[in-house]
Amino acid sequence: MQDALVEAVRVWPVDPPRDPKGWLVAVAWNRFRDATRADASRRRREDLVNAEPTPGPARAVDDTLQLYFLCAHPSLTPSSAVALTLRAVGGLTTRQIARAYLVPEATMAQRISRAKRTVSGVRFDRPGDVGTVLRVLYLVFNEGYSGDVDLAAEAIRLTRRLAAAIDHPEVAGLLALMLLHHARRSARTAPDGGLVPLAEQDRSRWDTRLIAEGVEILQAALARDRLGEYQAQAAIAALHADAPTAEETDWVQIVEWYDELVRLTDSPIVRLNRAVAVGEADGPRAGLAELARLDGSLPRHTAAAAYLHERDGDLATAARLYAEAARKAPDLAERDHLTRQAARLNARLRR
Repeated sequence: MQDALVEAVRVWPVDPPRDPKGWLVAVAWNRFRDATRADASRRRREDLVNAEPTPGPARAVDDTLQLYFLCAHPSLTPSSAVALTLRAVGGLTTRQIARAYLVPEATMAQRISRAKRTVSGVRFDRPGDVGTVLRVLYLVFNEGYSGDVDLAAEAIRLTRRLAAAIDHPEVAGLLALMLLHHARRSARTAPDGGLVPLAEQDRSRWDTRLIAEGVEILQAALARDRLGEYQAQAAIAALHADAPTAEETDWVQIVEWYDELVRLTDSPIVRLNRAVAVGEADGPRAGLAELARLDGSLPRHTAAAAYLHERDGDLATAARLYAEAARKAPDLAERDHLTRQAARLNARLRR
């Protein structure tokens, strides 16, 4: 009752109650109930502490990979399982996951919520499919590769553990792909933080040890003749890593590997990358013809068109498209890079 009277002194001058006596009884009862619950909770915590066994040495266990498999629950669709695992275990935000899936953030939030409801009350005693786990690791690495280096390193660490535990060519292919991409990381950004395109990177800064390891793992996986999308992507990365200069890149063979990737995935993004590769192998107009067959709303479609128009000598169109692509860029680093490309061409046109 004393607590209720103190609360009345604080509240009543501003908002006097219609029934002062009833108000005091209600507030006093609520305070009494809260205090009783708090005391009971404290006693339960003390009892639990007293019942705990004496601490002793324990073996260090890293169960992160096991959690990846458990979150890839058979009751979920592969896309929902990937989204849930990325959020619950991978540490990615809903916005990062939505960007990886090329969908609005609100759509991805609903997908994750549905996945949570689906597995609510379900026993997590059946591990999911290895393909779903590979997709999660691939997306975690991609997010880390373009953002936090520790996230990429963690994805490589877990994929190494998976490769040691499972004899699967696609697990090896994913590990090779990660190593080959990670080998170029230090050359991807300029001292001012700007992006450096692959063709302009200082190849002496590439990690040859990681490249050699990635190529060796890839060759062993390809020798098993069970081609999958990660092996095909790794083969493309290996061809880039093998070229002493950008001009010596074997674009014809890269297009052939993209053909395999299209057959395996039929992904619009793969088709977009293939169009750029065709532009390098057969000339920019051939690349633009391939690009014209694709959906213009695809991420980086406009940037790819700008690059091919510049290669074809149409600087005015390229400058306009670079500026348009900059406005659509998903992150600041890419936006700055495309803006600089547009400014560079506009300066050439003025001269």
